Amino acid sequence: MLASQRHLFDIPREVAYLNAASWSPLPKPVQAAGHEGVARKAQPWRWGPAEQAGEFARARAAAAALIGAAPADIALVSSVGFGVATAGKILPIPAGSRVILLADDHSAPTLEWMQRAPAGGFVTEAVARPSDGDWTAALLAAIKRPGAAPLALASISSVHWSDGGLVDLDAVQAALRRQGAALLVDATHHAGVLPIDVARLDPDFLIFPTYKWVLGPYGRAFLYVAKRWQEGVPLEQTSYSRKSVAAERAPYFADLAFAEGAQRFDMGERDHFISLGMAAVGMEMMAAWGHAAIAARLAMLTEMLGAGLAGLPVDVPATWVRAPHVLSLGFPRGMPEGLIEGLAAAGVYVAPRLGRMRISPHVYNDEADVEAFLTAMRRLLR
Repeated sequence: MLASQRHLFDIPREVAYLNAASWSPLPKPVQAAGHEGVARKAQPWRWGPAEQAGEFARARAAAAALIGAAPADIALVSSVGFGVATAGKILPIPAGSRVILLADDHSAPTLEWMQRAPAGGFVTEAVARPSDGDWTAALLAAIKRPGAAPLALASISSVHWSDGGLVDLDAVQAALRRQGAALLVDATHHAGVLPIDVARLDPDFLIFPTYKWVLGPYGRAFLYVAKRWQEGVPLEQTSYSRKSVAAERAPYFADLAFAEGAQRFDMGERDHFISLGMAAVGMEMMAAWGHAAIAARLAMLTEMLGAGLAGLPVDVPATWVRAPHVLSLGFPRGMPEGLIEGLAAAGVYVAPRLGRMRISPHVYNDEADVEAFLTAMRRLLR
C-alpha cells in the first residue's frame, strides 16, 4: 500500500482536504513543471520544433500508460466535454434509436446527446439511481429492457461523480456488444486510480481530464479514440490535423488529407506547453505509484471514514457498490444546514453533491485527516 505523499504537496497540517473529486492540489513537481513552462514562454526562442514535438509525445505517452492505450490513439483535448463533442461529430446515432445515460450524471457525457436527440430523431434514456446503489445492475437492466428502441450508445461515467457509484465496465461492455451498441466512457474519476485497459475493454471513446485525480491543471484532457473511428472529421480544423499544412514552406496547403491516428482530433492551440508539461508530470507520478497501491491506500482511508461514522445519522453506501476512493454520505432527514460550512471552518473540506456529502481523499491524505473529519462531524451532528 502506498504511504501518504503529503510531503509532496503544499498542504498545511491543520487542513484536511478531502475533496479531490472537485479538484486536486498540485504536487510540488507539477508546480515546478509549470514554473519551467512559464520561463520557457518568457524566452520562446529557446524552445524549438523538436522540443515541442517531444512534449506532445510525452503527454500522449503518459495518458496512454494510465489506460493501456497506444499513444497514437490519444488526442490532446481541453475537456471531457470537448471529447464528447468530438465523439458526437464522429459517431452516427440512427433515428429511432436510444442513447443510455446515467441519471444526474455529470453534464459532460450527457448534454451532448440530449442536445442532439431532437434533430437526430433519437431519444436519450437516463437510468434512474438504484435504491441499493448498484449502477451496474441498473444499467444492465436498461440495456436489455424488452420492447425498448434499438440501443445505439451508452455514454456514461465509470464512477458516478455525485455518489461514487462504480460501474463494472466489463459487464456493461459485454451487454452493449450483444446489442451492437457503442460505449463512451467518462473516466474522470477512474483513470490513474483504478485499473482500466482499453486494449481489452475496447470502448469506442474514453476521456479523462487532469485537474482532479491525476494531479494536473485545468484545461487539459485526453481522448482515446478506437481505431475504427479514427477516419472521422475532427471537431476543429487545425494545421496539425492535416498531413501537410506548414507555415515554413510553400505551398502552405500542401496536403489536406487528414493526419493518421488520433492526432487529427487534437484541439486548437494544443501547444500551451505550460499546462501540457504539468499534465505530463502529474500523470507520470500517478503511473509511478501504480493504481493498485493508490487504490489500496484510498480504500483504507474511506473504510476508516465509514467505520468512524457509525452511530451518526448518515447513510454510508456499501463498499461493493462504490469506488474505493469516493465516499458519498446520504442524510435520511436531509443534510443539516451549514454542515459543509461548519466542516470548512474546522479546516475540513468536502463537497455537497445533490443533497449528499462527497468525501474524496487522495494520496496526500492520512489518518490525521480522517480523525479531523470525524471529530468535526461528531461535534456538528450531536
